[in-house]
Amino acid sequence: MKITPLNQQHKQLGARMVPFGGWEMPVQYSGVIEEHLAVRSAAGLFDVSHMGEIEVKGADALAYIQQLTINDASVLVDGQIQYSAFCYPDGGVVDDVTLYRFSADHFMFCVNASNIDKDFAWMQKVLADTELTKVLLTDRSPEFAQLALQGPKAQRILAQLTSADIDQLIYYHFKQADVALVPTIISRTGYTGEDGFELYFAADKAQRLWTRLLEAGAGEKLIPIGLGARDTLRLEKKYALYGHELSESITPLEAGLGWITKLDKPFFVGQAALKAMQAQGVPRRLVAIRMNDKGIAREGYPVFVDGVEVGTVTSGTLSPVLKVGIALALVKASAAAVGTELEVGIRQRRVPAEIIKPPFI
Repeated sequence: MKITPLNQQHKQLGARMVPFGGWEMPVQYSGVIEEHLAVRSAAGLFDVSHMGEIEVKGADALAYIQQLTINDASVLVDGQIQYSAFCYPDGGVVDDVTLYRFSADHFMFCVNASNIDKDFAWMQKVLADTELTKVLLTDRSPEFAQLALQGPKAQRILAQLTSADIDQLIYYHFKQADVALVPTIISRTGYTGEDGFELYFAADKAQRLWTRLLEAGAGEKLIPIGLGARDTLRLEKKYALYGHELSESITPLEAGLGWITKLDKPFFVGQAALKAMQAQGVPRRLVAIRMNDKGIAREGYPVFVDGVEVGTVTSGTLSPVLKVGIALALVKASAAAVGTELEVGIRQRRVPAEIIKPPFI
């Protein structure tokens, strides 16, 4: 079991630790609901050092990335970030990723923690299948720690520790600057639906930055947040989680990621299969479900329309903000219209629900 550089700090704060993707991670400190609401109203600090960072350098870097990813990386400028994904030839998803452009020949992918080794091996395979020779791939994950500072007061807190003009840093862009005297990649991104930042820096500086951020945010009600609230926060915004809404058996078109799937760009791995799926009609759709009676839809629960099973819940919870059950489900395209009344099989009951337009809040 791997641990982040902040493992001891989490335990000192009374965090409940759980295995997650081969890592030991804090699932909660003060409680999922309290932590969730703190991020929505003030700010929360997440240790996401388990995430992976894979660097791509060289004169052929962009040409390679264009073949590797489903989005169009050619539109990026220095300091910009792009949400994207790697696909298998059949259109299934290897992983969803964020891509950072430092320069025309220097990029970095942030990848999901449980997929680091798989992703790096896939990237090497795709490169080997090209005729590109000026590309260097480096898995730099062990060198980095990563913290996410999220919430409406995140900017006010971070501004205390950096001279960088973060007020001018727009969404899905980044800059390099010191934070509490630590060289940092400051990224205006996050997985909560709130304003905030993801900070990348040397792993041996993790304790310093974690402590300084909590100190700076004490007056703004900043608290540490675990994986439990991270999941409920992303679910309220209908953000996909790999292994749930995306997988090797779920394509980006089915998961509602057609907006990042650039089928008209030159070749990328999986393009032919995804073009064929689009032409034939995407068979399943990811939908947002709101429960109309007591009950929480959980992953794997069946979904019914007029008594006929039409799909399966991929993620579900009780929304701490709405105080009702919410879920994402993959259903037949014919049953995916907003407003469709359905039922979720919860144990021995079928609980009424409906498809709504996302996000939930």
